[in-house]
Amino acid sequence: MTTLYRVLTGDDTSAFCHKVTQALQKGWVLHGSPAYAFDAANGVMRCAQAVTKETDAAYDPDKRLGEH
Repeated sequence: MTTLYRVLTGDDTSAFCHKVTQALQKGWVLHGSPAYAFDAANGVMRCAQAVTKETDAAYDPDKRLGEH
């Protein structure tokens, strides 16, 4: 069994929420709390959410994690 880990990031908009929801629908699980930070250079809030996924497939660093 392999545990995959990735961090989803984006501006604090509904698009970010959709990105996280899509990952959950594909079997990823929330890992920890979300993080928020103000990007002063661009005047926007940024979000990050770690997710993990258990898989029987061997880890392949050449494959995008979102494709698992």
